[in-house]
Amino acid sequence: MRLPTMSGHFLLTPIPESSSDCLPPKDIKLAVLGAGRVGKSAMIVRFLTKRFIGDYEPNTGKLYSRLVFVEGDQLSLQIQDTPGSVQAQDSPSQATDSLSKCMQWADGFLLVYSITDYNSYQSIRPLYQHIRKVHPDSKAPVIIVANKGDLLHARQVQTHDGIQLANELGSLFLEISTSENYEDVCDVFQHLCKEVSKVHSLSGERRRTSIIPRPRSPNMQDLKRRFKQALSSKVKAPSTLG
Repeated sequence: MRLPTMSGHFLLTPIPESSSDCLPPKDIKLAVLGAGRVGKSAMIVRFLTKRFIGDYEPNTGKLYSRLVFVEGDQLSLQIQDTPGSVQAQDSPSQATDSLSKCMQWADGFLLVYSITDYNSYQSIRPLYQHIRKVHPDSKAPVIIVANKGDLLHARQVQTHDGIQLANELGSLFLEISTSENYEDVCDVFQHLCKEVSKVHSLSGERRRTSIIPRPRSPNMQDLKRRFKQALSSKVKAPSTLG
């Protein structure tokens, strides 16, 4: 399943000073996960700065923060870069504590592999399974991203393999080239922001609904008692003759 093109509705802006007449931005927390050397850090930096910095994989777990506008909504975006610590042979139970904490923290996820590295493709399923283990009752959105789409001469993972995996896991899929197409990178992050915003909105509606007390159904015995009292008071009232 591929993403619709939405780059035209995206805007990055500096974080402004707080103003009393502005609504606070919605908090969106994203985590970018995948094996090492698949271009996770390069994707994030490209998205935030429009610059491509090469095959950049510092593996530092850095947290990036920006204010963004997505289709008119102001979002306070935090993106967690993660080390490529989960390999293809790892099971969800072998994931590190830091990775589990990152999954608990995030609202939405990008699972990234490189089309030139079949092992990185194989690491996507255990990552996805662990996300659903950490969020068993959550609708946390997940997008699978096949990166380095420009390196066709070194391809080890076919596009249909990525689409099939995404369909099996119930996720969206997009194959991109971080180095060649800035708009595709923006589309990935923007779409994930939109999906997280939808989940937040639905959760907020459910909370508001649970807070509003239900109207009490009328007590028929009480109504009958009041009706009898009203009749009795009319009978007992002295009549005035003209």
